[in-house]
Amino acid sequence: MQLIISILLNPFPLLKSHRHWLWTLGIVRYASTGNGRIEKVLIANRGEIACRVMRTAKRMGVRSVAVYSEADKNSMHVAMADEAYHIGPAASQQSYLNMEKIIQVAKSAAVQAIHPGYGFLSENTEFAEWCKKENIIFIGPPSSAIRDMGIKSTSKSIMSAAGVPIIEGYHGEEQSDQRLMEEAKIIGFPVMVKAVRGGGGKGMRIARSEAEFFDQLESARREARKSFNDDVMLIEKFVDRPRHVEVQVFGDHYGNAVYLFERDCSVQRRHQKIIEEAPGPGISAEVRKRLGEAAVRAAKAVSYVGAGTVEFIMDAKDDFYFMEMNTRLQVEHPVTEMVTGTDLVEWQLRVAAGEKLPLMQDELSVQGHAFEARIYAEDPDTDFMPGAGPLLHLSTPAPDTFTRIETGVRQGDDVSVHYDPMIAKLVVWGEDRTAALSKLKYCLRQYNIVGLSTNVDFLLSLATHPEFEAGNVHTDFIPQHCNDLFPAKKPLSREVLCQAALGHILQERTQTNTFRAQSHDPFSPFASSNGRRLNVVYIRNLTLQDGENKVDVAVEYNHDGTYNVQIDGQVFHVFGELIQEPHATYLSCSINGMVSRPKLVITDNSLHLFSKEGSAQVNSPVAKYLTGIDTFVSQGGAVAPMTGTIEKVFVKEGDLVQIGDPLMVMIAMKMEHTIRAPKAGVIEKVLFKEGSQANRHAALVTFVEEEDSK
Repeated sequence: MQLIISILLNPFPLLKSHRHWLWTLGIVRYASTGNGRIEKVLIANRGEIACRVMRTAKRMGVRSVAVYSEADKNSMHVAMADEAYHIGPAASQQSYLNMEKIIQVAKSAAVQAIHPGYGFLSENTEFAEWCKKENIIFIGPPSSAIRDMGIKSTSKSIMSAAGVPIIEGYHGEEQSDQRLMEEAKIIGFPVMVKAVRGGGGKGMRIARSEAEFFDQLESARREARKSFNDDVMLIEKFVDRPRHVEVQVFGDHYGNAVYLFERDCSVQRRHQKIIEEAPGPGISAEVRKRLGEAAVRAAKAVSYVGAGTVEFIMDAKDDFYFMEMNTRLQVEHPVTEMVTGTDLVEWQLRVAAGEKLPLMQDELSVQGHAFEARIYAEDPDTDFMPGAGPLLHLSTPAPDTFTRIETGVRQGDDVSVHYDPMIAKLVVWGEDRTAALSKLKYCLRQYNIVGLSTNVDFLLSLATHPEFEAGNVHTDFIPQHCNDLFPAKKPLSREVLCQAALGHILQERTQTNTFRAQSHDPFSPFASSNGRRLNVVYIRNLTLQDGENKVDVAVEYNHDGTYNVQIDGQVFHVFGELIQEPHATYLSCSINGMVSRPKLVITDNSLHLFSKEGSAQVNSPVAKYLTGIDTFVSQGGAVAPMTGTIEKVFVKEGDLVQIGDPLMVMIAMKMEHTIRAPKAGVIEKVLFKEGSQANRHAALVTFVEEEDSK
C-alpha cells in the first residue's frame, strides 16, 4: 500500500518495472559476488561531488568518510561527513592526489570502499590497483579498463575492433613531424591534432590548412607535455561544428551492461562543457538506439563495471563517431538521473558491493527533459577567466522534485584558487524540452551571488538565445553567436538608477536610525528621519557608478516621504521601502507609478540588484558622517561590517577601551577592515578568535559602557 501511495504522490518518473521501486526501497536484494555490503565509504574528493555521494550514502545507511586539505577544513563536505580526516596542504598534489595518504586514512577508518568522485584520482590506474591490493573496493571500473580507455590511440583500436564507429585518423607510434604531416594530408584538412592522453581540452589544436599544421602541432605538444608529461599525438579528421553527444553506460560483475540514453553537451567554452541536457534535442528514437547499442559494445569490449560515459562526435547527418570513454561518473550525470528516475551513485555502491544491475535495458525509458547549467566563478567577458573569492551573498532557487542544486559551498565560504571554480550545478526537469528550458531560465534568475564574478547572467543569455531555444546546438555555438551572447555593455537603465538611489537612501536611513537608537541619545543630530537633517540636505546630490561610468543623480526629499529623482534632466517620482524577509532584503518601489520588487544586497558601498531581467551592480559613495557606522553598537557591542576572517584581536575580557580604539582586524575581499570601539566601556566578552570566520552583522564583542561599569 505504501508503494502505491508513493507512486501516486510522486508519479515522476513513471518507470515500467515495480522491481525498480522495490529495489530502491531496499525490499529486493540481489546475490553478491562475495565483496559484501558496503557499510562505510571514503570519498576521495571534495566539493559538490563529495556532497553528492554523501547524500546518497546517508540515505542508504552507509557511513561516509571525508578527506580534506588545509583550504577545505571548514568546507561543506567536511561538515556533511560522518568522519573527516586532514590529508595535507591546499595544493592538490599534496592532498587530494596523495594516494598514500588517502589509502592510510581508508585503512585507519576501516572503510570497505573508496569512491573517487570525478577528477583527481578517479581515472588513475595505479590508485585503482593500490585499492585492490589493500582489499579496498574501488568504486569504478577495473584498472585495465581505465588503462585501455585512458590512452586515446589504444581506445580507438579497441573500439574499432568492437564495431564502434570511429572517426578517420592516424593513431600510430611513428611521431615524426613529417609522418604526422603526411597522415594529415591523407585524412584531408581540416584536422584535429590531439594528445593521446588527458582531457578537458588540453593538448588539442585544429589545423585548418597545411600551412598552419606544424605550428599547431608544436603548440599541442607543448601543452600536452606540460599537462600530462606525454606529447604523443594523434591526428583525426575534424568535423566542423559537430555535436558532442555522450551515452551513460553501466555494467556489473556478471557481464550485464545497459545504456541510460544520451546527453547533449555541445555548448562549451575553452573545450569544456557549460550546459548539458538529456535527451539530445532532435535525436530520433532510431539514432538513440544506435547510439546506446554502440556505447554498450564499447563497455563490453573492456569488461566494464560501474558507471561510465562513452562520448561521440555527431555530424549534421546524425552520423556519430567514438571520441573517448570517461571511466568514471560524469559531472553532468544528474540530467540522466532526472530523465530515467535513477540514482547512479546508488547504482555504483550496489554494483561495487556485488549486486546485479537493478534494471535491464527493456526496463529503462526516458521521461521528460532535463538541463544542467554549471555555475562558475569566472568572468565571461574576459574569455571566461576563472576567479576566486568569498561568497558574500548566495541565494538559490528552492530545490524540489524537479529542481536540484548540486553544490559544495554555502554563503560565507570561499571559492578557492586551488581548485576548480565551479560553484554549483543547477539541474531542472520538465515534461518536455520547452517546459524544462522555461524552468531553467526561471531558476537562473533566482540564482543570486555577490562577492565574485560568475557566469549566471551569461547562462541566462545563452538559455534565452533563439537558436538554443530551437535546439540548434553544436560545439562552436558560443563563437558563432558571440555578438549576441556578448553584446556591447549598455549603460544602466533609468529604472535601475532610480532603484539604486532609493536603495542607497533607505539603507542609509536604516543605518542612521540604528545608530541613533543604539546611542541612546535623543538629541542626536541624526534623530530626524525626514529629508531636512544635518548633512543630508533638502536636495541631495549623489554620484552613482556603473563600472567606469559615473552618473550624477539629484534627489529631492518630499514632505510626504517620496522623492523626486533627477537623472540627465529627466525627473522620476519615486517612493518605496525595504522589506526584510528571512533570507533576503527586497526593495519595494514605485517609479512614476511602475511598481517593482528587486532583491537588494549591499556590501560596503556597492548595491546589487537582482530582478527578472538579470543583475546590476551600482557603486555609491558613503556619506562622511556614516563612515564610522561600520562599527556601530549592536546589543552593546561591535558588529562585522561584512563577511570575513578575523585576522587580529586586540582586546580581551575586562579591558577598558575608549571610543575609536581598535578592537579587531578583519580580512574581507582581500582588504583589511579595522573594527573600532563605538563608545567607551569595558569589554564583557570577545565572541571570535583569530582565524575564525564572521558573517556580516555578526556581533564581534560585547561590552559595558563606561558610565554603566562604574
